Amino acid sequence: MLKALFLTMLTLALVKSQDTEETITYTQCTDGYEWDPVRQQCKDIDECDIVPDACKGGMKCVNHYGGYLCLPKTAQIIVNNEQPQQETPAAEGVGAAANAAATSGTGAGGVAASGMATSGVMPGGGFVASAAAVAGPEVQTGRNNFVIRRNPADPQRIPSNPSHRIQCATGYEQSEHNVCQDIDECTAGTHNCRADQVCINLRGSFACQCPQGYQKRGDQCVDIDECTIPPYCHQRCVNTPGSFYCQCSPGFQLAANNYTCVDINECDASNQCAQQCYNILGSFICQCNQGYELSSDRLNCEDIDECRTSSYLCQYQCVNEPGKFSCMCPQGYQVVRSRTCQDINECETTNECREDEMCWNYHGGFRCYPRNPCQDPYVLTSENRCVCPVSSAVCRELPQSIVYKYMSIRSDRSVPSDIFQIQATTIYANTINTFRIKSGNENGEFYLRQTSPVSAMLVLVKSLSGPREYIVDLEMLTVNSIGTFRTSSVLRLTIIVGPFSF
Repeated sequence: MLKALFLTMLTLALVKSQDTEETITYTQCTDGYEWDPVRQQCKDIDECDIVPDACKGGMKCVNHYGGYLCLPKTAQIIVNNEQPQQETPAAEGVGAAANAAATSGTGAGGVAASGMATSGVMPGGGFVASAAAVAGPEVQTGRNNFVIRRNPADPQRIPSNPSHRIQCATGYEQSEHNVCQDIDECTAGTHNCRADQVCINLRGSFACQCPQGYQKRGDQCVDIDECTIPPYCHQRCVNTPGSFYCQCSPGFQLAANNYTCVDINECDASNQCAQQCYNILGSFICQCNQGYELSSDRLNCEDIDECRTSSYLCQYQCVNEPGKFSCMCPQGYQVVRSRTCQDINECETTNECREDEMCWNYHGGFRCYPRNPCQDPYVLTSENRCVCPVSSAVCRELPQSIVYKYMSIRSDRSVPSDIFQIQATTIYANTINTFRIKSGNENGEFYLRQTSPVSAMLVLVKSLSGPREYIVDLEMLTVNSIGTFRTSSVLRLTIIVGPFSF
């Protein structure tokens, strides 16, 4: 009973002592603290002494209430210069965050370091605030005047108009929330970068860099010639201030990667050829259809005048046409095998001869001759043969018979040339036959050569040009060996010379 009464009184005394002095009288301490039997209170454990290699990566260990901090070796601890307040009891330290403001010794900007509790780092870097300036249940000041915040990340818990100013590192300034925030020298215009440099803001400082495509050489920014370093352009590289671009040779175009050159199919894209287009690598060539040739611009096609290239294309006349030529023949002829002229036999097709006339075809035309060519006193005995009757006294001085023959020769025929043969139809015993040109050879165009006792050959000895008609009488004289019998026969040969040599 007495033991129970003693414990009740002890508990009441402990509560009263916490309300007035905020001290700890029990021997159980929170994590990071241990009981000091001499001072009869919890004291902080220096983990930096008892924990081997507490901080990694070249960081330095800084002991803190209820834990420790790992800070850069160049970090500087800023403490409050005001008088220390009542020490934080061990019970109140449970879950509290002790934030120390640390700034780099190089002036590169503030670094915030927090303890091993739930608090976060305030934006803008390290900070220091007095207990009086941020008094409240969320803020207490511990030993060595470290500012202890339980929730410093909540701006609503920080007064907007602090009564005390804070000291910020170089490159930082105090914000309206009483924290150190970075100064953007590039925006403020307080940097000293050259006009050809670009200002880059850093935490607590700034840097001057050359624009993209430039490199620093001394104090100057000089252009980088990208055309001398990979990746090279596929064909041609053009350096520009601060950059470069690729070009392709004529006939090529840049691919989507702006590096590779691909062939342009000019025949599909912009066909400039007048007739045929053939694409080749980097270019194209034009060709023309048969009968055309490329003009001097190598694009258009000009008609080939085949008639000028040769005089032997056509037998008579060459007619040039677009892309080709054709041959023509004169009247009375027709084209055969595209180039040759052949006489049209009008006597077999259409003619204008009367019934009492006979049609005679010659090279290039036709003529109508009487079916009965006999003239008085001759009478027609057979086709083309006229005989003078022996009973007629007139016939004694005339040739016994006249035979009508017709022939056609081409103009400009080569000479000498055998053109017609005459031969006796009746042969008498003990007779002699002689042949002569009786008429029609006034200019000596012909010559009659006897080839046997009963025949002779008419020879053309001068070239004839037509159109022209020659009528030549070839006479055969027949006499007996004793001279008591004499007779003659005439072959009247009509020779028509055509107007052309074909």
